[in-house]
Amino acid sequence: MFRTTLVVLAAGLALGSAAIAQTKKIVTVNQPPEVIADWQSVSNKVKVVNVTPDKVIAEIADADAFVGVISPTAVQAGKNLKWVQITSAGVENVLHKSGSTALRDSGIVVTNNQIVQGPEIADHALAMLLYFTRKLNVFSADRLTENWRRERFDGIELKGKNAVVIGLGGIGQQIAIRSWAFGMNVVGVDPEDIPMSPFWQKVVKPDQLNDVLPTADVVFISAPHTEMSHKMMGPTQFDLMKKDSYFIAVSRGGIYDLPSLVKALDSGKLAGAGVDVTDPEPLPKGNALWKFPNAIITPHIAGRSDQDRARMLGTVKENIKRFADGKPLLNVVDKRKGY
Repeated sequence: MFRTTLVVLAAGLALGSAAIAQTKKIVTVNQPPEVIADWQSVSNKVKVVNVTPDKVIAEIADADAFVGVISPTAVQAGKNLKWVQITSAGVENVLHKSGSTALRDSGIVVTNNQIVQGPEIADHALAMLLYFTRKLNVFSADRLTENWRRERFDGIELKGKNAVVIGLGGIGQQIAIRSWAFGMNVVGVDPEDIPMSPFWQKVVKPDQLNDVLPTADVVFISAPHTEMSHKMMGPTQFDLMKKDSYFIAVSRGGIYDLPSLVKALDSGKLAGAGVDVTDPEPLPKGNALWKFPNAIITPHIAGRSDQDRARMLGTVKENIKRFADGKPLLNVVDKRKGY
């Protein structure tokens, strides 16, 4: 009887040890206690470890996953890493930036928060366009001088105008839907095969960008920044844009050439430009773009709203549950393409 009890006890301990061994360790950095508790609540198969930046290297050595912006040093230290969750949509800084190819060239699965911030970024893009077409920039200045402007108002109606949306992913499709709702004709530019939709007339490949630019009354930049999209809006492309058209950039500043945008504004080619993203960023004091009254510059905040953080944290939570259960993860990034 005593021997049987020992055997049962030993078996129990073995099972307990196996269960502990199967617990997946997930490291994250500087998250509020309530977020950690929420993520931990999804499964007892994971252990979420919240650390300060100086503790990452020590904790990641035996970790199975990491949530946040990971450094090349941390990738190399994480010998057991199987998954990295980027909390933003853009992944260029961890995949393609000089000296940060360790993650890109590894077997680690990378997921991000693509699509999650689409609604607010699309709202921001259309707000910038309407700021110009309804001449709100003029009336905003009038408030300071208490000027009740009585001269002819030459606002621009969006119905029937042409929008070119560069990047028809999660953000771009939201922009296209809103543009369509205003009665605009939408053409998408994307390297992927995008299904047909009532919200856009057609989708062309990036090598056809120059063919559609001359038709555009507004060009929206909503593509990820990759080696292929870098400066795809350059001097030639701005020259091809229609006189008195608009340029709106809300994804990444590296997709357009800033000096060429400044030239297009300075020459009077463009009626207005709205940028939430620049290259370099922050936009330096003294940069020529600041001087134009028909340019609006916001400090990379298009993705912020009263709803975005909950959705971003929710995506991470769902992926933690899936990782614990061995299920396919959401928003898996093609590391070579960069999105």
